[in-house]
Amino acid sequence: MDPITTAIVTAVSTGLAKDIVVGSYNAFKSALKKKFGDKSDLVNAVEQLEKKPDSEARKAIVQEEVTTAKVNDNPDILKLAEDLLDKVKKQPGGQEMINQIQTNTVSDVYVGGNFDFAPVQEGKKS
Repeated sequence: MDPITTAIVTAVSTGLAKDIVVGSYNAFKSALKKKFGDKSDLVNAVEQLEKKPDSEARKAIVQEEVTTAKVNDNPDILKLAEDLLDKVKKQPGGQEMINQIQTNTVSDVYVGGNFDFAPVQEGKKS
């Protein structure tokens, strides 16, 4: 997944729990609005994802709009996305969330939220 979409999906999926992440996300989103317009398809897609952050369809639409608008070609917005991802990484479990979103998106499986993985041991059956 590209850095812009990763930043958006990760920030929205984590619930923006920490003030430091909220500030970076708001700066990033303001830059999108300034560059592409408040009523652009891209900004609309982001706002729709904010309403339903677990929606795979909305995540896909954000990725499509990022690609269509060629947001990754804008160095200023790309820098804001990288700053946002850096702030998310510093949060507890942030890097794992980013990795999970990137891995699951590459395989076309979207998973969000907090997970408690417990080991399962399978023994030899008699």
